[in-house]
Amino acid sequence: MRYSLLFIVLLLPLSLFAQKERRTACMVGIGPTEIYDTYLSQEHFDGVGLTVLATVQTLPTGKHWTTLVEHQAHLSTTDDRSGDSHEIFGDYSLFLGRMRSFNILPSLSVEVGAMAVGNVGFIYNTSNGNNPAQARVSLNLMPAVTASWDFCLLKRKCALHYEAQLPLVGVMFSPNYGQSYYEIFSRGNYDHNIVPTTFVSAPYMRHQLMADVNIGPTATLRLGYLADLQQAKVNNLKSHVYSNHFMIGFVKRFTITHHRP
Repeated sequence: MRYSLLFIVLLLPLSLFAQKERRTACMVGIGPTEIYDTYLSQEHFDGVGLTVLATVQTLPTGKHWTTLVEHQAHLSTTDDRSGDSHEIFGDYSLFLGRMRSFNILPSLSVEVGAMAVGNVGFIYNTSNGNNPAQARVSLNLMPAVTASWDFCLLKRKCALHYEAQLPLVGVMFSPNYGQSYYEIFSRGNYDHNIVPTTFVSAPYMRHQLMADVNIGPTATLRLGYLADLQQAKVNNLKSHVYSNHFMIGFVKRFTITHHRP
């Protein structure tokens, strides 16, 4: 009895602390990018793009809900078919998600949830005198799903991850057909420039397929593929930015302990 009481006293402080596992990943990717924006040009532009992707996933111990935060930056230089005209594209996206996990098998898990996505960027056409640039600002609510499969290969822990998001509803900024930015910002002539969007008018599909190979107690090498396919048809203007990039980076895992109030 005395030893039981001593054991309970020693464990009592531990019950006052909660643990969370945090996984952080930083990746860099490169690959082809295609740009089409009828506000700037009727031509398609193709080139090479660079993507930087940083991910933070928080998993409270013993709970099924996870928080996912992703930062994605993209920069591309592209040319038209003749090579006489060039466009530069850049954007930054912030993904904030809440996911519910389900263990299908001991080695297979699926997460389902939703993400709020904010995007800001630009397209600059080096050949245009009037209206050489197009601003890109949007906010979307997107259902999301992830799947993870853990396995061993050559005595190393490995995993495959798939992640996909599709748009549901949102809003975006767009000039109207034939409207200049001077009219919008200098003269204040609003012409339906804040546009509600759905998966019909602005389909946005984003897919990730990643392979992890454990290289240390808390470090993992990650290789994969990121497809970011953005489209819109609003205000009689059409646009799309398609990027297919091959990614490489590292994942770190941390255990965070904080005091429960």
